[in-house]
Amino acid sequence: MDRIGKQIHIRVVVLLGVVLLFFGTVSQGAIVGKSGSTFNLVAKQDVIVTSDGDSTLLWGYAFTDGGRAQYPGPTLIVTEDVPVTITLRNMLPAEAGNVSIVFPGHHVTASGGVQGLMTREAPATRREGVTYTFTPTEPGTYLYRSGTRADLQVEMGLFGALIVRPAATPSGGNPAKTYAYNHVDTQYDREFLYLISEMDPRIHRQVEQKRWGSIDFTTYFPTNWFINGRNFPDILADNNVPWLPTQPYNCQPRMHPGEKVLIRFIGAGRDIHPMHFHGNDFETIAVDGRLLASGPGTGPDLAWKATTIKSLPGQTADLIWTWTGEELGWDIYGHSPDDPLEPGEYAPNHGKPFPVVLPQRDSVTYGAYYSGSPFLGGEGELPPGHGGLNVSGGYFYMWHSHTEKELTSNDIWPGGLVSFMIVEHPEVPID
Repeated sequence: MDRIGKQIHIRVVVLLGVVLLFFGTVSQGAIVGKSGSTFNLVAKQDVIVTSDGDSTLLWGYAFTDGGRAQYPGPTLIVTEDVPVTITLRNMLPAEAGNVSIVFPGHHVTASGGVQGLMTREAPATRREGVTYTFTPTEPGTYLYRSGTRADLQVEMGLFGALIVRPAATPSGGNPAKTYAYNHVDTQYDREFLYLISEMDPRIHRQVEQKRWGSIDFTTYFPTNWFINGRNFPDILADNNVPWLPTQPYNCQPRMHPGEKVLIRFIGAGRDIHPMHFHGNDFETIAVDGRLLASGPGTGPDLAWKATTIKSLPGQTADLIWTWTGEELGWDIYGHSPDDPLEPGEYAPNHGKPFPVVLPQRDSVTYGAYYSGSPFLGGEGELPPGHGGLNVSGGYFYMWHSHTEKELTSNDIWPGGLVSFMIVEHPEVPID
C-alpha cells in the first residue's frame, strides 16, 4: 500500500462501513446517461451540496425547462456515424450573459443564436436558442463544455460527458460482447465514468452576490474536488438519490474476478489530478477519443500501463482495469489443490494456502469491511461490536487522488476524490 493509502485506509474503511450501511450497496455495470441522437438542453441556475454540508451556486445544463440543472451536465450517449443534433437555450440570469457548447474532437455546424468567439451562442434574452449538429466519426470518450468565457462558465458547472459507441461489432468480435472502439482488443464487461472537476467556492459566492468585478482567476484556489459531480462519501450513494437533486451521478465500481472494466476518464477542470488505482495496473488504450495505435487496424498496440494517471485539463482517456487474484499469493477461494477451479480463478494460485496464521479473533482490531475470512466470498466469526458490513465477502480497493488536500471538502476530511472498487465473488449478483 502506498504512503497515502497507509495514512487514510483504516479511517476510510471504518467510515465507509457506516456510509454504505446507510446508502445501501450500489449495483452498476453501465454508465447512466441519455442515449439518442437529438437532445434539448437548457442552461439554468441552481445549487449543489458538498460532503461537508456546504451549498454552492451552480450554472448547469438541464434536459428540459422544468428539470433541474445538473453538475456535471447530462451524460450524452450517441452512436458512431449517426448525426447528432443538440439544441441549447439560455435560462440563466441576464447578467450571466450568453452561453454555448463546444465539442472537442468533432466537426460541428452551429446555427441560430448569435455569433461568439468560438461558436454560436444562446443569448441571455432567452428568446432564441442555438442548434449544434455533427456526425461523430470516431468512437470514444469526450468532454463537452461551454465555449463562452470558459474560465467562468466551466467553473460554474457548464460541462459534461459525451460518449460515442461503435456503430457495429468490430471485425472478428463477438456480437454478444461490448467494445469501446472498433477493435476486438477494446472489449470490456463493465464500464464506469470518472469525470474529475474542482471548484473554488469564492468565485461562486462572488457570482451569487453579483460581485463581478471581484472575480480574479489569477488567485484561483479550489477547495472542493468531485468525481461525477459528487465528493466522497456522497459518491457512494445511488444514482438519482432525492437528497442530491442536481448531482445525479454516482461512482461505485463493482466487478467479478476476471472481468474487464472500462474506465472512461475525463479531466473537466483546470488543474492536474493524480488518480491512483489500488489492486492492479490499468492499461490506457485511448486518449482524447483516439486509440493508442501504431496504424489502422492495429488496435491499442501503443497502450501503456500504470497505477496512477494524471487527470489533465480537457483531456479524456479510456482505461481497462481487471483483477483475477494473480500473484496475490494464495488461492482467493480457499481451495485445496484437488478442488475444481472457480470461474475467473487464476490457475497458478489454485490450492495455495493462505501464507500466514491468522490471529485469534479478539487479538486484533479488524476493519469494518473484514468479513471474518481472507477468502473472496468467505465469512467468519467477528468480534462483538464489529460492523459486519461486508456481507458478501468482497475485496475493497481504494481509488483516490494522490494529492492529499484533494481528499477533503473545504478542508474537512474525508471528502474529495475517493471511491472504491469492490471485487465480488462470482456468485454475488451485481447487475
